[in-house]
Amino acid sequence: MDSRKMRRTLYAMIAMFVVLIGVIAFTNLDAVTSKLGLTEEEQAGETAAVEEDADGGQRGDDLSAFLNDETFFDPEVKFKSIESYSGRRVSLVMSSVAKDLRVMIVDSVGKLVTGTPFTISVQGVGEYTDSDEDGIIYLDGLRAGEYSVALEEAEGYLVPNTITSIQVRPEIEYRVIDDIEYLILTEDDVDTDKEDSAVNGAQEDADGTENTDTEFAARTGKLGIDVSRWNQEIDWEAVKEDGVEFAIIRCGYRGASSGALVLDSMFRRNMEGAIAAGIPVGVYFFTQATSEVEAVEEASMVISLIGDYDVDYPVFLDSESAGGSGRADDLEPEERTKYHRAFLETIASAGYETGVYASRNWIGGQIDMEQLSQYKTWLAEYTDVPTYDEYFDMWQYTSRGTVDGVDTNVDLNVCYMNIDTSINHARSAAAYSGIIDGDSGNVPTGADGD
Repeated sequence: MDSRKMRRTLYAMIAMFVVLIGVIAFTNLDAVTSKLGLTEEEQAGETAAVEEDADGGQRGDDLSAFLNDETFFDPEVKFKSIESYSGRRVSLVMSSVAKDLRVMIVDSVGKLVTGTPFTISVQGVGEYTDSDEDGIIYLDGLRAGEYSVALEEAEGYLVPNTITSIQVRPEIEYRVIDDIEYLILTEDDVDTDKEDSAVNGAQEDADGTENTDTEFAARTGKLGIDVSRWNQEIDWEAVKEDGVEFAIIRCGYRGASSGALVLDSMFRRNMEGAIAAGIPVGVYFFTQATSEVEAVEEASMVISLIGDYDVDYPVFLDSESAGGSGRADDLEPEERTKYHRAFLETIASAGYETGVYASRNWIGGQIDMEQLSQYKTWLAEYTDVPTYDEYFDMWQYTSRGTVDGVDTNVDLNVCYMNIDTSINHARSAAAYSGIIDGDSGNVPTGADGD
């Protein structure tokens, strides 16, 4: 074959090969363009992508621009509307104690979002609005079972398009509420004149024979003080040097008017100061609970506050009047006792020893102590010799004591509990009378031990 024929044959073969490739490419056009990254959608948007905002997508050849897209790493999150993207991100935190549901709207740092009338939709129940705009929506009287809750759109907020489920309990369980910290307010958030209004019943009932000497307690038990924000700044080293052997520190209270859970502004400072000075501590909480659910909330608040501290003495529930106008002042003794038990059982379920503080007359007329006999009793009675006929573990014998390191008058207490060995030496009025007469063998049967 001459060279001319060879060239024609070669050209024909090349032409046939090109045609074959073209046919194959045309038949599989979509796959080819996809492999090459040249889809019609991308080609059409190529220019727009270069001009894309730096807050979303690529800008020119900046391959790290996706880092500015806050939804890039969470493709499952969807939102109610595009307008929501300009607002603050919010989410729901929910809890149930018994046949109730508390829904809290919180921001990205875990704070309640106030000042907005958020609305939630509870599947099968209805819609509910946070009318007082405190960031909390509370429902009670619900049937036990699983409920699905969704947060409706709110202008200026990034509202997830998700449904959250929660199990509403059929009966009350005396256990700590995990998310109680969302409900705790500081004293800057409330009117303390209205909310912190406990009235010292023992002071009103005092007969004028009380002993205000610190050495008075040392003759029969351990000397201690109980303090709150009312005692102002305390020099705990000086307190220790003056012979104080323990301190019961108020951690907070429920507001007598609003019912808010309020942190005592001096709690942490007092706890840290006392512990640093080597003084064993316990805590107390002033209650204004008007239901078992509220009592569990109060106990949950206490547990959340004391978790970081070594607490050697019991957690006490301060039961007294708020001046006659407090939200819990008019409770019947049976109701009050029921709510106290809910608090005490919740504290005990968390592993802490617990008990009730009250004046002699309050114990005698406003609480059924027989139903609470398994818990400690801290008696407040300002008299030379207590007249309370039942056993008690600690006695607040004056509110007019003076101790180095405390600029105000301070409550003085004598404790009969041997905290070191966990053997409690409870005393009755008759037993105490025998001790101060010098007859320590006059303790009634059953006064010692748990």
